[in-house]
Amino acid sequence: MPEKKKISDKGKEKVAVKAKDTEGAIAPWHRPEYMQEMDRWLGDFRRGMDDIFASVESGWGWVRPRVPWPAMPDVRHARYDLIDAGNEFRVRAEVPGITKEKLNVTVTSRSVEIVGEAGTDIHEENEGFVRRERGYSRIQRTLSFPEEVISEKAEATLKDGLLEIKLPKKNPTTVKKHEVEIK
Repeated sequence: MPEKKKISDKGKEKVAVKAKDTEGAIAPWHRPEYMQEMDRWLGDFRRGMDDIFASVESGWGWVRPRVPWPAMPDVRHARYDLIDAGNEFRVRAEVPGITKEKLNVTVTSRSVEIVGEAGTDIHEENEGFVRRERGYSRIQRTLSFPEEVISEKAEATLKDGLLEIKLPKKNPTTVKKHEVEIK
């Protein structure tokens, strides 16, 4: 292949410089500025869509405020176990930090509703600083039963943040047990 020469000005005199043979070589590709701008737009669009779907999952619906509103309390669902004991249903629900005075249990023939509120208000003044903390949370859960219960005979106990409710069935059933062989 013949050698290619390129002439460049260096000061006032012209010097012959060898040019590199670039035929067939792969040159680095740089994204044009308009494509970088499109990437920014698509990134903003993707983040917006993620916000929309996250808001649907969190229960806010399609319109969710960007900043949490201070007037809206934090509502949690109590974790619970529903046990069919044959002649009664037993509900065990976790209600940490809620006293029995701030807990409300409502029973119907087909459901039980647990509502509770917990709040803290700490005010501490020492030399050189003042500490003030406030907190509020609310627990709400409604459970449906597959059979009718006698709501008037329901009993509830609260111990160490665990609420246990005993609900006698209207028509008790016997629980049949069958041992299954594991292969």
